[in-house]
Amino acid sequence: MNISMEIRLEEDRHWWFASRTRAILTFLTQFVGPSAAGERLILDVGGGAGNMAHHLQHFGRYIGVDLYARPLRVARQRGLTGVQGDAVRLPFATAAFDLIALLDTVEHIADDHAVLAECYRVLRDQGILVVTVPAFMFLWSYNDELNRHQRRYTRGELISKLAKHGFHVLRSSYTNFFIFPLALATVVTRRGEPPPHLASLYFDDDAYQVDMEPVPAPVNAILTQVGRVEAALLRHFSFPWGTGIIAIARKERARTQSDR
Repeated sequence: MNISMEIRLEEDRHWWFASRTRAILTFLTQFVGPSAAGERLILDVGGGAGNMAHHLQHFGRYIGVDLYARPLRVARQRGLTGVQGDAVRLPFATAAFDLIALLDTVEHIADDHAVLAECYRVLRDQGILVVTVPAFMFLWSYNDELNRHQRRYTRGELISKLAKHGFHVLRSSYTNFFIFPLALATVVTRRGEPPPHLASLYFDDDAYQVDMEPVPAPVNAILTQVGRVEAALLRHFSFPWGTGIIAIARKERARTQSDR
């Protein structure tokens, strides 16, 4: 079943956000499917203002958690459930959720192992974790600084860390495969140049999130269509490189002494 995107927020119109959302919906549709009457409980770790809530709500009942109060105020104004808390000490009971979204969050946190361990703890047995992260340290740019990223990942590194914390990876892929050469060229040519001024909640007291870099409308339209093509192919293929990574994994039941 194909879950369509509902255009409700300005972010949905930006090619990067739209392309990432389509990749997430592709994986969730393949391995999760929609939830009847919201019976599935979803936790959006680092969900901020709830920009992904209207997409994730296809799959269950939404709860967001974030470290910062400013984006949570916006989430609540949107009628969403948002809880303030630290991803390395989630304020929820063990085995409380059926699905966890960890979307461009873990790279912000110094101890990514602690985040994955907490996601494992609050996820029910056979529950699903969907993760997106930025790819390749050689793509590090001012955008990583603006977002206070700690690192970028390789696909193998992400899979290894998920497995270490008890997750069985069902599928993974790089994303933004087709625009990778353009992204790499842009990072290289911009090195040494002053970055554009973009608001960031980490540096601006009146910002509730990090601004996306504006893109001319014709370019945005082209890149959005490229994202549509990639999402269609992602149903059948995993890409060998890209600017981001997506993985979907299942929590395996911890082995007891009687299992050994």
